[in-house]
Amino acid sequence: MIMNEGNTGRFLADVWDFEPCTIPLPRLQAPLAGEVHLWFLDLKGLAGSLRDALGGDGVVTTGQLRFVRRFYLRLLLGAYLGLPGKSVQINRKQRGKPVLDASVHDSEINFSMAKSEGRVLIGFSTSGHIGVDLEPEGRRAHDALGVAQRYFSPAEAEALAAMPAGDIDAAFLRVWACKEAVVKASGLGIANQFARFTVDTDLAHPARLLDFEGESAKDWMLALVRPESQFLGAVAIRGKVTGIQAYRLLAAERSVD
Repeated sequence: MIMNEGNTGRFLADVWDFEPCTIPLPRLQAPLAGEVHLWFLDLKGLAGSLRDALGGDGVVTTGQLRFVRRFYLRLLLGAYLGLPGKSVQINRKQRGKPVLDASVHDSEINFSMAKSEGRVLIGFSTSGHIGVDLEPEGRRAHDALGVAQRYFSPAEAEALAAMPAGDIDAAFLRVWACKEAVVKASGLGIANQFARFTVDTDLAHPARLLDFEGESAKDWMLALVRPESQFLGAVAIRGKVTGIQAYRLLAAERSVD
């Protein structure tokens, strides 16, 4: 459980202990008001549970990973809704944000999914629209300062340019992940949105929004998570968050004859 730091509007979450949960899943309790549930999946590891459906020679293709990703998203949603995963109906809003089909499901569960190198981070909330992002820890932008100058807010670009050279890549990755999470939560898409808000670039501070054009930055909560040492995740939600529960989905153990 990651706890809120009072009412400061800051939320620091550096998580390593995602609780393991093995398939088959029981009926899951939906997040309570103020809670966020995170699920981390290693798709290649989970794909073994779908060997009959995938077929082939054991090598998981890009298309099969897409199938596995969608299968387990529906599996988790079904566990929250008390339904088989195949019964879960998902629609996309005008700008592509996936949501439960309101004509089929009477539920306030909001969700967001991010993928990276065969891993997936999925966030669930009943308190408002949520956004998540997942990035390889070693990811480096070809020209971090140039990208920031072009796409980030002026305050972020200036802060990154003033940093010691050794901190720029880590700060850039953190800001990028947070921005991806925020625009997913907003449902407005990436185009022309990154410069509308400013993320704190200081690596010594908790992740937080410093300002947001047309909105109050204090209404937003950000969290950083590390489900594995090589991956950085970000979570954004417009609303008060009191804690995060983090889980790692594991395939059922195979019996040995």
